[in-house]
Amino acid sequence: MSKVRPTIATLVLAATAALIAALVVAAGPAGAEQSTAQATEDALPDAPVLNIGHRGASGYAPEHTFASYDLAVKLGADYIEQDLQLTKDGVLVVMHDKTLNRTATAPEGVPARYCRGPVSNRTLEQIKQCDVGSWFNEEYPEYAKPRYVGLKIPTLEQVFKRYGKEVNYYIETKNPDAAPGMERKLLRLMRKYELIRPAARDWQVLIQSFSPESLQKIHRLKPSLPLIQLYFAGSSKTVRTDLGAARAYAVGIGPDQQDVDARLISAAHRRCLAVHPYTVNEKPDMRTLISLGVDGMFTNFPNRLDNVLGTRAADDAMVAARQSAEAYRACRGG
Repeated sequence: MSKVRPTIATLVLAATAALIAALVVAAGPAGAEQSTAQATEDALPDAPVLNIGHRGASGYAPEHTFASYDLAVKLGADYIEQDLQLTKDGVLVVMHDKTLNRTATAPEGVPARYCRGPVSNRTLEQIKQCDVGSWFNEEYPEYAKPRYVGLKIPTLEQVFKRYGKEVNYYIETKNPDAAPGMERKLLRLMRKYELIRPAARDWQVLIQSFSPESLQKIHRLKPSLPLIQLYFAGSSKTVRTDLGAARAYAVGIGPDQQDVDARLISAAHRRCLAVHPYTVNEKPDMRTLISLGVDGMFTNFPNRLDNVLGTRAADDAMVAARQSAEAYRACRGG
C-alpha cells in the first residue's frame, strides 16, 4: 500500500470546488472553465510519503556507515542519504561534517592527525585508517554494539557498488564551494553505475544541497536530474519567498521541520515542488507533518515513521519513488 497524504488534500480540493461553484454563478460557463483551469494548474497530485533514512538509521548505528545504511533499509526507509565530502586527492567520500573531529578516531598505530581536521586536507588512504564507529558506542551506549568498533568511512563508489540499483539514494553536495569539481565527479559516478536514467525517470537518486549554485551547476550539466533545494532554519515566509526561484531547477524543497506550515506546503505544491523536511525523530511531529501534507521527511529512526504510516507505508521503495516522480510530471504537465 502507498503512503498517501491524508485529509489535507481532500480539504483543499473541497475548498477549491466551492470557489469554482461560486465563480460559475458569477461568471457563467466560460468564466467557470477558466477558473477551473487556473485552480488546478500546478496542483501536486497525491503520492507516497517518502521515508528518508537520515545518514542511514543514524539513531541506531554510526551515521554514514554500511551498518547504518543496511539497518535503514531493514527498518523501512525508502531512501538512504549520503552527504558528500571531497578528499585531498579528489575522491568523493560519504561523511556529514567537513572535519573528521566529531566522528573519527585514530586506532592504535595510526597517526592522530589522519583523523583530525578537514576531510579536504586528508587523502583517501589516510582517512580510510580512521575508526568512525567507536564514537557512537561512547555517545549512545544504549545502542552500542561491538561490531561498530572500527567501521570505516565509505566512498560514494563503494556505496554504489554495495547497493547498486536495489535502493534509492538521496545525495547531498556538502561544502561545494570548497570542493571544485564535486558535481562533475558525482555525475561521472552516476553514469558509471547507470543511475542517470533511473534518477531522471524514477527518482532513484535525488540530489540535494543548501547551495543553489551547486544545484544549478548540476542542472546545467544534466537538466533531467531531480534536485532538492535545502534551506537552513528560518521561517516559513523566508522559504516561501524563494520558491519561484527554486522551481526553475528543483523538483522539491528541504526545509527545517520547524519552518513547515500549511501555507508553505500549499505554496510549494502550487509550484509542483515536493516538501521533504528534516530531521523528524518524534512520532507526534511526524503525525503533524503528515497531516499538513508533506511529501516525505528525513528521520534518524525510519522504523518510527514506518510505524506512524502503518498500512500507508509503501511495500516497495522503488514504487514509492516512481510514484513521486510521476506526480511531479503530472503537475508540470508531462
